[in-house]
Amino acid sequence: MRKILIIFVFVLGSCGLYAQDQAIAHQYFNDGNFEKALVYFEKLHRKNPMNQNYIRSLVYCYQELDRLDDAENLLKEQLTKSPVSPVTYIDLGYNYGLKGNEKEEDACYDKAIASLDERPSYAYSVGHTFKNKALLDEAIRAFKKGMELDPNLNFNYDLAYIYGEKGDLENMYETYLDLIVDRSNLKENIKRNIGRFIFDDEDAESNALLRKILLKRAQTQPNILWNELLSWLFIQQKHYRSALTQEKAIYNRAEEPSLDGIIDLGMIAYDDNDMETAKSAFDFIREHTSMADTKLEAELYLLKIRILSSTPDDYAAIEKQFNALLETYGANQTTVALQLERARFSAFTLDNGAEAVKILKTMLEEPLSKYERASVKMELGDILVYMEQFNQALIYYAQVQKEMKNDVLGQTARFKVAQASFYKGDFEWAETQAKVLKSSTSQLIANDALQLKLLISDNTLGDSLQTALKIYAKADLMAYQEKDEAAIALLDSLLVNHKGEDIEDEALLKQASLFRKKGEFEMAEKNYVKIINFFADGILMDDALYELGMLYMEDMNSPEKAKPLFERLIFEHQDSVYFVEARKVYRKLRGDVLE
Repeated sequence: MRKILIIFVFVLGSCGLYAQDQAIAHQYFNDGNFEKALVYFEKLHRKNPMNQNYIRSLVYCYQELDRLDDAENLLKEQLTKSPVSPVTYIDLGYNYGLKGNEKEEDACYDKAIASLDERPSYAYSVGHTFKNKALLDEAIRAFKKGMELDPNLNFNYDLAYIYGEKGDLENMYETYLDLIVDRSNLKENIKRNIGRFIFDDEDAESNALLRKILLKRAQTQPNILWNELLSWLFIQQKHYRSALTQEKAIYNRAEEPSLDGIIDLGMIAYDDNDMETAKSAFDFIREHTSMADTKLEAELYLLKIRILSSTPDDYAAIEKQFNALLETYGANQTTVALQLERARFSAFTLDNGAEAVKILKTMLEEPLSKYERASVKMELGDILVYMEQFNQALIYYAQVQKEMKNDVLGQTARFKVAQASFYKGDFEWAETQAKVLKSSTSQLIANDALQLKLLISDNTLGDSLQTALKIYAKADLMAYQEKDEAAIALLDSLLVNHKGEDIEDEALLKQASLFRKKGEFEMAEKNYVKIINFFADGILMDDALYELGMLYMEDMNSPEKAKPLFERLIFEHQDSVYFVEARKVYRKLRGDVLE
């Protein structure tokens, strides 16, 4: 019994040492310390000479240490053993390639591919080994041959990816599209892969090629799949009107028509400020739906679009339309969104805050869900701030903050407490709330909170009376109240009377955003340029670079002026909240294929 126990302890200890050697070998290997990794892999290989992972790790170490003859000898030794893996031929060929022996290299690759004649199933490992070594032409040969020998094999997904890596976009698109027909479950993955080669610019060569291929298939192979992909392509390019044409075709040709695609497109176009397409989409939905809730949603969006372009002459007709919809659908839980929009219209367009407050307080008397009640209270707070009734607004925001503590809406309410306190001139309390929100789970709220906190802290240390900050807060409130002209004038006086103070760059940035909103692009440009030229070390430098770049891109049709601004932001402000988006825009301007 004691002898058995001793043997057991010995075996257990040996296993422990073996596992330890494995761990150390892999650690050195991952750290790039190939000399030390080699010592342990040689030891492991002696104990288990058939383990392919050890062999390949040894070969890799030899190659990294420029011991190509040792790698060659080890691989040739493996070819004397049975069974021979075709992957070994690839490894040996690759090693010949490192030695500059192209003839032997090609011969080894040919042998690996020839092995598929006997075992087509090897195509997977052979193709992927070639692919992982960036031997893309050989990978294509292997995958294609495997599929020819065994029709049950399908490597089109791998082939399409490889074509993309080679820049052979036509074959990539054709292969992916063939695959979608056979494997519809891969459609979303394939769209993501194709999306790497799609740009916002509809005239980009890769976009034009895909559009051409899809249109040809739509004409020769009737299938609403091609309409779906054309719609998706147009949406990527922000060409929403063309996408709507495709969505209508899908609706008209589908065996079971659905408006979901048109609803989604309408919302996307609305959010991206393409009101013409959004209106067309929601008009179509209103005319073709038999569902009351869908029709109401379309009516609401059409009303919102009408309000955006309305003039005082339209206000009476819009009010009449609100009343007609509420009479049709009722002022109840199903029309919460409509009633909220009506309150916004009364407050922010008609400047009738009292009527808006009355509407919202009446809604709070009705049975609402927790989230709906919070939304109504948030709207009440916003309108009371607009009316400069800050204390009442703070009460509603605080209630939402408490009731929705673990929801983003609760964090938004806390930020609105900070913002309302700032407008009110209670900078200490506003800064306290903003400090808490710097770690918000919502990045957008966290960024806004940090910006507000820095605005207050940077402009209170040197000004005990906070005179300049109070003027800025008043101008900020005016901007919230849509009193843009008055806000611009007040900021002008601030820039004259407090020139050289810390608030100057903040005032320039705020005023620039108002100029841009009013379409006074050259005035906005001057402000951004001033920040860049005179406040290069300030915290708003990245804001100015990004906003001026977007101004050139979106409003002034000067992408050549935008490019150096994004480049500067990327290389000089890597901690900026705009870094990721700036890099994406810059790469598009440069013509890169985006991952």
